[in-house]
Amino acid sequence: MGPKKGVISQSVKDVVQSLVDDDLVSKDKIGTSVYFWSLPSCAGNQLRNVHQKLDSELQNSGTRHAQLVEQCEALKKGREESDEREAALADLKAIQLKHNELKNELEKYRDNDPAAFEAMREAIEVAHTAANRWTDNIFTLKQWCSNNFPQAKEQLQSMYQEIGITDEFDYLEMTPLPSKVVAD
Repeated sequence: MGPKKGVISQSVKDVVQSLVDDDLVSKDKIGTSVYFWSLPSCAGNQLRNVHQKLDSELQNSGTRHAQLVEQCEALKKGREESDEREAALADLKAIQLKHNELKNELEKYRDNDPAAFEAMREAIEVAHTAANRWTDNIFTLKQWCSNNFPQAKEQLQSMYQEIGITDEFDYLEMTPLPSKVVAD
């Protein structure tokens, strides 16, 4: 009947599906057919359920609000304005300023921190070991290429030169670091 009256069947399906998604229409598959229905009592039940849920949330929110107001009042009891409280707040502010000054001064001497110096020393040793390990890997690879491709010796030499592996390429020597930090 729909196409005869100018209604597109896909739009009917879309409208019915949106009604099902909004729980305004119920849907059931019986055998190979799909049945849709809506009863007035179902809509009333849904509205009653929503109303009860919202009432419950409102009561919970009211209870929570009362608890928070009570807690706020309890916290205000120990914080009345007094000379003793103001003196304690002034002391706290002075201590915070002194703490910040000391942190700034400590930051100036951070470069001479023995723990930081020891961490840098260990990092340098790890980097030195890694660089020499890769140098050894490069020498091993050069030897393998020379053994397996003797006819391409000149091409390999030019390739080594292009990527920076010259005759001066060698293992790194590590100079000893001072054992203690000398403060300025």
